[in-house]
Amino acid sequence: MSIAEIKNKERVINELLRFIRKVLVEPDISETALEIARKHVNDKNAAVLIADELSSTTNVKIPVEHSDADRLFLELLIDVVRDEKALY
Repeated sequence: MSIAEIKNKERVINELLRFIRKVLVEPDISETALEIARKHVNDKNAAVLIADELSSTTNVKIPVEHSDADRLFLELLIDVVRDEKALY
């Protein structure tokens, strides 16, 4: 593994840690994110729609150019909602 790959993984981990801290301080973000994901999970470009609405309604800001950590978070959010729907 190259130094650049290691640095990128460290950056992604640090970004995710900052996000997790934000969610722990403001637990309402989690429920809001899930509600938004439920609304857009089946839409074309669901990740973009979720990111845009989450950025406009919470203090979680996901830029137009999604980072690796942003993509991981959005994929996880979509997976959680799909798993939720599979249970019913």
